[in-house]
Amino acid sequence: MKYGIVGISGKMGQEIVAVMNERGHQLTMSMDIVAQNMREKPDVLIDFSLPAAFQKTKEFVEHHKVPLVIGTTGLTETQLGQIHQLSLLVPVVQSYNYSLGVHLLLHCIELVKDKVADWDVEITEVHHRFKKDKPSGTAIMMKQAVGSDVPISSLRLGNVVGEHTISFGGLGEVLSFKHTALSRRTFADGAARAAEAIEGKPVGLYSFRQILGL
Repeated sequence: MKYGIVGISGKMGQEIVAVMNERGHQLTMSMDIVAQNMREKPDVLIDFSLPAAFQKTKEFVEHHKVPLVIGTTGLTETQLGQIHQLSLLVPVVQSYNYSLGVHLLLHCIELVKDKVADWDVEITEVHHRFKKDKPSGTAIMMKQAVGSDVPISSLRLGNVVGEHTISFGGLGEVLSFKHTALSRRTFADGAARAAEAIEGKPVGLYSFRQILGL
């Protein structure tokens, strides 16, 4: 498969390139905020960059009608609306997290939440000092899985890749679920899996959970 990537100069971009190359795919287009290089039209575009780069992604997808896998966090409501509009033209996978473990965590939250409806609930997320958005997109997904206004505590420390914990507290016990990302490899693997799955799918907006079949 020929693929393009937005944000190739970033750490996630480099990780995705390494994983895609391992899986036998060919990089034919790369782009960031300042430059674009295309040798051949890609079969799919992967964007794990910053919200500031999304306009270029949008224009590329509209012009070339290329399926999109996007993992950018911190997008505005307007940009999320634009992603929906793109999904009317091409198949799009959008998620704030491409880790299998995180989506299993979300599934656990949905199984538990109604059984402890009268318990206190809090979410904590920890990331490296360079992460710009707060709270993380994954913490927002966890909050949405609970379905109520859950407090989120965000910490930016050192070089932590990503750690998310949700705790349900009753009078006499606390139940916690925690996911720790040990490297960016887990997100790159998920992005590659989504890119492989989206090729040939009907036009529409897909979650990574749908790609996983959960």
